[in-house]
Amino acid sequence: MKALKRFFTVAMIGLTLGAVGCGHSDEELEAKQREIDKIAAELKAAKGQLATDQAKYNEAQAELENLRDQLKNTGVGLEKSKEDAAKLRQALTEYKLRADQLAVIEARFKELRSKLQKLNDIGLKVVVRNNRMVIQLPGDILFDSGKDELRSQGKDALAQVAEIIRNDKDLNSRHFLVAGHTDNAKYGGGPFKDNWGLSLARARTVLIYLIGPLAPEKGDKDKKPQGGGLNPADWGASGYGETDPVAGTVAQQTKDEMLKNRRVELVVQPNVEEMLNLNNIK
Repeated sequence: MKALKRFFTVAMIGLTLGAVGCGHSDEELEAKQREIDKIAAELKAAKGQLATDQAKYNEAQAELENLRDQLKNTGVGLEKSKEDAAKLRQALTEYKLRADQLAVIEARFKELRSKLQKLNDIGLKVVVRNNRMVIQLPGDILFDSGKDELRSQGKDALAQVAEIIRNDKDLNSRHFLVAGHTDNAKYGGGPFKDNWGLSLARARTVLIYLIGPLAPEKGDKDKKPQGGGLNPADWGASGYGETDPVAGTVAQQTKDEMLKNRRVELVVQPNVEEMLNLNNIK
């Protein structure tokens, strides 16, 4: 800016000199001309510096806009991070609640298993199979070969099972499935047609006994023991034939494996809230 002012000053001097005329020597005029050339050079340099400063200013403005955009994006990212953190805390809270609920359910099943362990004393097994708690009753205790009529020993075993279930509030409020199973020896020509029919008939027989009227009190000679006195609404029956062996395979079984596969199972049905991995309680 100073260079511009000096240029205009010299210009005015030049005009004045021109108006005055021939009152100056050649040396003086040459000196004034040199002054004018110097100021012109300074003006040119000033214009160049101005262009450079303008370019730097434009660059600085662009950088400033870029920084503003980054700050804006960072602000959005920060809000998103806060939202994600809140969702994570909520998920952790729900997970802990569910874990606590499952711990209660698992403890309940452990207690249930301990109650049913009494059945081991009469030759029955309580196991976890296919993620279900199962009371396994050997078929040879319950029935004669190829028959669906309960043996006396079988009735005694079922009466003890029913007593344990009936006298426990938790057990007596649960649903059970009576599942009949056979070995892989083919059954044919009899009243049950095949192993499916035999297993289903045996499951039905066990079911009918368990939901039948209780044995009469001592001294009542007019009534005969008929069943376990369990609630029919809590019980169902199914037959699986030889399709679900606990030993060997459907195609090949030893005599010992066949003995294990001839069985009736009382399957404890879990509630919806109890759909968890029962293998944890082994």
